[in-house]
Amino acid sequence: MSKTQQIIRPVPATIGVLFREGRVLLVRRKNPPDAGKWGFPGGKIEWGETIERAAEREILEETGVTAAAKRVFTAVDCYDTRDGALHRHFILVAVLCDWVAGEPAGADDALEARWFSRSEYERADLAMSLDVLEVIRMGEALRAERGAAAPF
Repeated sequence: MSKTQQIIRPVPATIGVLFREGRVLLVRRKNPPDAGKWGFPGGKIEWGETIERAAEREILEETGVTAAAKRVFTAVDCYDTRDGALHRHFILVAVLCDWVAGEPAGADDALEARWFSRSEYERADLAMSLDVLEVIRMGEALRAERGAAAPF
């Protein structure tokens, strides 16, 4: 490989999956990929940062909510395509978190942040990022296995 060639690799990022009183915390994205769509608070993992700490930090930065990371439980691919070409590829590591304190408000790269009930997030007309509903259901199943308040 020449010095001018660049190795392009997926970007590791995290998403925080946070439930409170039967509702899930979602943000409406400000930036690509998926600008304007609802998804989980999250973002790039910083150098030397654990996956769990990144999830807690991103939830706080994007929503003002303090959370405690409990368990990594899945990963999904997120492709940022523009003009028919792949611009970036993120690997989003999902972390199940517990609510500690705070009420959500959109901040950083989130236009809005709020709690969604099951009837709200299962609406067909809600513009959500790919795999969000599937990840919510996986998180719900993990919580049900252990009981909503049980520690992980």
